[in-house]
Order: sequence, then C-alpha cells, then structure tokens
Amino acid sequence: MDIISFVYSVLAFIAAIGILVTIHEFGHYWVARKCGVKVLRFSVGFGKPIWMKKAGVDQTEYALAAIPLGGYVKMLDEREGEVADEDLPRAFNRQSVSKRFAIVFAGPAFNFIFAIIAYTFMYMSGVSGLKPIIGEVINPSPAYSAGIQKKDLILTINGISTPSWEKARLTLLQESVDQSRLNISLQGADLQIREANIDTQQLSVLQDDQTDILEQIGLSVWRPDIPPQIDEVVVGGAAAAAGMQAGDIIISVEGQSIINVRQWVDIIRANPLNTLEVVVMRNGAKTRLDIQPREKTAEGETFGFIGVKNVVIIPEDMRQQLRVVEQYNFFGAGLEALNKTWQMSVLTLKVLGKLVIGEASFKNLSGPITIAKYAGLSARIGLEQFFSFLAIISISLGVLNLLPIPMLDGGHLLYYLVEILKGSPVSETVESVGQRIGLAVLLMLMTIAIYNDILRLVE
Repeated sequence: MDIISFVYSVLAFIAAIGILVTIHEFGHYWVARKCGVKVLRFSVGFGKPIWMKKAGVDQTEYALAAIPLGGYVKMLDEREGEVADEDLPRAFNRQSVSKRFAIVFAGPAFNFIFAIIAYTFMYMSGVSGLKPIIGEVINPSPAYSAGIQKKDLILTINGISTPSWEKARLTLLQESVDQSRLNISLQGADLQIREANIDTQQLSVLQDDQTDILEQIGLSVWRPDIPPQIDEVVVGGAAAAAGMQAGDIIISVEGQSIINVRQWVDIIRANPLNTLEVVVMRNGAKTRLDIQPREKTAEGETFGFIGVKNVVIIPEDMRQQLRVVEQYNFFGAGLEALNKTWQMSVLTLKVLGKLVIGEASFKNLSGPITIAKYAGLSARIGLEQFFSFLAIISISLGVLNLLPIPMLDGGHLLYYLVEILKGSPVSETVESVGQRIGLAVLLMLMTIAIYNDILRLVE
C-alpha cells in the first residue's frame, strides 16, 4: 500500500468510525435526556480530549478525544461518585429498569436505524449493479456438477430474487451458512428456465480466510471479451523498454492467443521477471516484442507489471444489457432497506454462531486495519459505496453490541432482564466478575482480529 492510499484509508477509517460512534452514542444520549437522566459528558473517542465544549442547562461536556476507536456517554450515577440531593432523581441508577433498558438499548438501535436510513436513500437514488450472468464454470466444481453453464442468468436462490450480482453473492453466502441445499433458478442463453441444485455440505464456507463464495461453488462473473488494446505506455516502464506503443493490439503471448484484456493482464501479473514473447498488431502488421515484466509487491502480493494502460471500451448496447438499477419510491426503498438490514443482521449472527461452535474459522475475524483498508477503497469508489460500507459496519456494531457479553450493551441488557425476572438487581459481585470475563473475551477477540490483520498484510 503506497503512502497516498495509506493516508486515504486512515482518513476514511477515522471518518467512518467517527460517524458511527457518534450515532451510537447519540442514541444513548438522546434517550437518556428523554428519560430525565443528567448527562455529564458526550465523548467521541477515548483518552485525552483534543476539543471540549460545555453547553446546555446541565453544562454537559461535549468532547472529541485523541483515540478514535470508540466513545462514551457519561451519566450521573451514584456508583461513580457523590450526587447532590437535588440531582438524585436524575441519576441513572435511580431510574426504573425499563428506562435503563431503553437507554442502553438505544445505542445499538440507532446503529440499525442509521443503516435503514442509508439504504433507503441509496435505493431511492438507485443502486447500480450487474446482472448475475455467469462466466466461466470451473471443472470440476459443485456448479459444474449441477449443470450450471456459462452465460446462465441467476433468477432466484432458494426462492429469493437476485436481480444483481451483489444480491446473488449475499444470498449465496447467507443460504450456504445454514441451509443444506441451494436451489438455483437459471435462465439459459436459449431463454429456457431450469433448476440447479447444489449440496452445501461439500462447501467449506467460513472455514477458510475470507473465502469467496463464488470460488467455493465454482462460478465467476461473466465479462465480455474486450480485445486488449494499449492506450498508453508509461515512460521508463518495461513495455516502453521493449518498444511497445500506444494503439498496439495484443495478439498472442508465448504463442497463446489473447482474446480479452483480462487474460492479458493475468499473464503479465503471473510472470514477474520472466521474458515473454508478445506479438502485437500495429498499423495492420504483426510485430514481435520481448517484454520482461518487472516485479512489484503490494498488500502482501507479488506480481508482474509492465507500465501500460489498456483501452477498455464496452459497447453501449452491451453496457445496457449488463446493467441493472434497483430503484424504488420512498416506501418501496424503506421496505427494501428494512429487508437488507434484517438480512445483514441475521447473517452476522449466523457467522458468530458458527464461530462459537467451531464451524467457522477465526481467520474470518477482521480488525481495524482491514476495516481501514475497505473504508479507503469504498470512499475512492464513490459516495454510494462508502454509505453502503458505513451501513454494513453500523449493522455489525449494532449486532455485536447486543451480544450478552458484560462490558457491552448486551451484557447490561442481560442484567436488566434478570432484574425484571427476579425483582431485584444482580449483585455487585456478579456484575464485577462479569466485567472481568467480558473484558477478557473482548481482549481475546480484538487480539485475534488484529493478528489476522497483520497476517494479511505480510502474506
């Protein structure tokens, strides 16, 4: 990762975490105020404040702290210090269990609400995607055995409509996690509709590090065969040294015919420091060149590059044939947003459940480094992609915070449920032991996540 990409990723990560933490903590803050609890501080970030302002009747401190990995809302509480007699009715610990439950639950709830709002606006403006047309089918693979063919269009998966590749990927993953079979409805190139069945028992979903579900099944995304034409040759690069010119069309490499840009790029990337015989078409005549791709390492991967830009021109009629836009009115977008938020929440819970019972690898856990990387990538692609990224992370934060682990909101909610059932709060001893267990669990998970991040950087 170069320095510009690194800085961009860090800034995008800080912006994303800042937005989501503010939303989460605002949920606690807003409901606490509505319940009559006195809020002493609203902090985004941990550690020493780099900015602070007091405002409101209660002179609440609004702070921006140095470590942008969380935040907190500090409320008046007798367990954390002396409280003046006139403020006792406004102390958090003096509130009814229903009010305390609502205040704690509000943080994760606001994360879900944000995701629903983000998805609603995205679907109202229109979410662009590609039709789920299948490319090469790996032989052997579950897809090949099921009779799936190149250029088949995926219509539904286990009865769920899949208008785009994004929806198809998500549905394949979600259904593979807890369903024994995938029933895929396909429309072939002959326009005939047929069914294909895949036994998910033969898949190793979530057992490997960030496995692509399409690769597991043996599918790929169909792309048109675009002739590999050179648009620009970088001065001082391997292509320039070999005599390659703008306008050259690649005919073959080492005697192998090249029919599309992807094939050409894959060969170059796979052959760092190897001299390749390349035949190009130039001004109507074939010209032979000897090119030695130089070696480059980025994000743990070593590959060849020659310093060219390729012309990638897809005919407009083909673009329209491949493109699909999911766009709804306000109510339709809201319903789709609710459904998407629900799907992502359920999938997150399923994956966590698989981790607990050992059916998913802890290598799938990601920490702040991976999140920063994808924050930068999504921000560079565009606003729509960045908001989609924010919505996914917001849902993850909401789900994780509702887990019944002490130190998290879900742990406190569990204590309040026990209090409702037994008619009295849990003892301080139980709460203290729970805090230690919760801290140990969180530290363990964070250590594994950061370890995985580092491995992905160095591999």
